[in-house]
Amino acid sequence: MVPSIDRFGELRRGLPLIAAALLLGALLVPVWRITLTAPQYPGEALFIDLYAYPRLGGDYLEVHGLNKYVGFYYPDPVFIEPNFPVHEKSIATPEWLLGPIVFVALSATGVFVALAPTVRKLKLGLTAQLVGTIGVFIALFAFIQFRLYQAGHSLDPDAPIAGVEGFTPPLLGSYQVANISGFAWFGPGGYMTFIAFVLLVAAFLARDTDARFTDVPAIVRSQTQRVQTKLDPRNRDEKQLTGDTNDHA
Repeated sequence: MVPSIDRFGELRRGLPLIAAALLLGALLVPVWRITLTAPQYPGEALFIDLYAYPRLGGDYLEVHGLNKYVGFYYPDPVFIEPNFPVHEKSIATPEWLLGPIVFVALSATGVFVALAPTVRKLKLGLTAQLVGTIGVFIALFAFIQFRLYQAGHSLDPDAPIAGVEGFTPPLLGSYQVANISGFAWFGPGGYMTFIAFVLLVAAFLARDTDARFTDVPAIVRSQTQRVQTKLDPRNRDEKQLTGDTNDHA
């Protein structure tokens, strides 16, 4: 039995659907951006946009020219011809092709959970979805970071600038190699993916209530008042005084 359209106004059903749409949308835009500065480009920052599948955007050709100086090359997706230059000494990353499959699978899971015919199955689905999504993203982050380590420690010894020590570009954060400074962070798709994850967490927290989207303002006000009450020093003093009174009694 499929729940009625009206039931999708519940946070625990509607939020997974919004998260699913965001995950699909993340495939259309870059999920990751690397910003680079180098003396060869004074006063100018170069950037590379990376998608969830083997595609680059931005100044990837100029950056390729910089990377060649230290023998650092873009990864080779192996099974397709990408839109960026691949060197014969590039590391092989055939798993990059699986990015869209992962995002579509996570999106489809959100739709499947939202369509759960009973509240019990909905709660189980929300729990399994959140645990599974956390596991998938931990595995993705770990594997991508391993590939970055591999690329940074497979520098071409025949590069024009010799003697550059191996390095590990972070998935998120800054790094330095030779005279090139880099900073990696989310692209638009990365932010969309993060928001989708937050929505899944919110849906999980709302699994035991039939609160609707129209209830969100009241929920926000209630939670804000609770936080303010806890942070009010007068309330802390009253609790301490009550505790002292009980101790004397």
